Amino acid sequence: MGQNLSCNIQDEHGWFSAIQHGDKETINTLLENDPNIIRKTTVYDRHSALHIAAANGQNQIVCLLLENGSVNPDSLNRYKQTPLMLAAMHGKISCVEKLIEAGANILMFDSLNGRTCLHYAAYYGHSECLQTILSAARTSHVSASWGYSRFVNIRDGKGATPLHLAARQRRPECVHILLENGALVCASTGGYGFPGSTPLHLAARGGSMDCIRELLAWGADRLNRDASGRIPYTVALKHKNGACAALLNPSSAEPLVWPSPLKFISELNQDAKTLLEQALMEVNKERERHILEASGCSVSSHARCDATDIDDNMSEASDSQLCCICFDQLCAIEVQDCGHQMCAQCTLALCCHNKPDPITAALPEPICPFCRSNIAQLTVVKVKVKVNPAEQEVNLYSSSRLQKSRKSRNLSEGSSSFRGLSAVPSFGRMLGRGSGRVSFDHDYDKTVKIEGSG
Repeated sequence: MGQNLSCNIQDEHGWFSAIQHGDKETINTLLENDPNIIRKTTVYDRHSALHIAAANGQNQIVCLLLENGSVNPDSLNRYKQTPLMLAAMHGKISCVEKLIEAGANILMFDSLNGRTCLHYAAYYGHSECLQTILSAARTSHVSASWGYSRFVNIRDGKGATPLHLAARQRRPECVHILLENGALVCASTGGYGFPGSTPLHLAARGGSMDCIRELLAWGADRLNRDASGRIPYTVALKHKNGACAALLNPSSAEPLVWPSPLKFISELNQDAKTLLEQALMEVNKERERHILEASGCSVSSHARCDATDIDDNMSEASDSQLCCICFDQLCAIEVQDCGHQMCAQCTLALCCHNKPDPITAALPEPICPFCRSNIAQLTVVKVKVKVNPAEQEVNLYSSSRLQKSRKSRNLSEGSSSFRGLSAVPSFGRMLGRGSGRVSFDHDYDKTVKIEGSG
């Protein structure tokens, strides 16, 4: 009897080890010898084989286990965590996708902190997992029963939303994704952090300039107070985050705010949205530079893109391609109905009049400065680039180029969340007539001619 018990323990140890390392041959052998071994769990944490496979990113093993009808995709360990929670915690995107495809419930809470898989993805900064879970929520029963906006702002056992966790843990890309999907920028916590803290309080405590930029650009109020009456500026000072405190100082200039209440802004295609977001962040970075210089603070320099700079080999654009409002930037945005064109920065100036109040009714549509008609839809200007000698045409503001640039974002401290969009002209200058030159990342050095959008 003792010998049989020893053999069982050895088999279980070999089983979990094979699951962890993705040893399919050993797994199949053990399953043939004892089909019931698939239901075994570890002694203390009560992890199932599916928990271990998901946490270690063993997607093939996850698929193999899910094919067995006796495996529950929502099995619970000692802390009532599901395999999906562990996959999101460790950033195993392929396992997250497979578990959701198999019907894993995204609306389950653990017993440690009352958190969901969305909380875990935000806390650990796994933006791809976060986006996948949010996409699943839009098309699942969660959206129909709970409501999508409620899910995005779901609270854990201490009253923290995923946005609170992402801001506190210095996860700017997750902060941006959550804000884009309707996270409440001024929501207060319960017992998480200091009671009554907003995401801006937590970002000030964590000292993340990038998170603070994102939150301010989406309308976070610098005057919101926590339960002890502290504003984010006071929190930043207390934790010796001087540069953050300079930006959060109520006496410093207000940043531009993304005009989310405007209906046509929510309907922008991704290219136009990215260009306008880039323009907004560049304007705010220029404001930050002046604030930090005046306060004597400094932040780490922005990392340069490694792409070859071919600006010196580029012919100057004709005057007709420059924005007729600022005479400094190339036209990048077109008003769809009337066809008038502006640079992204001037377009934003028409939309970002004041910080939007989410309580008031929808704001009236901005008016085209050229023909005075209402702006109902914006699109990206189709500027084409000819590359000699191949005479190849490239759409300067194409989605693929913007996506390629977004992949090269530098998320290091002090850098912009939209850094790397070198296809877009610099939006920081408003000093009279410029050269009209543009530069973009390219892996070869050739003379480029710019054609008008005609």
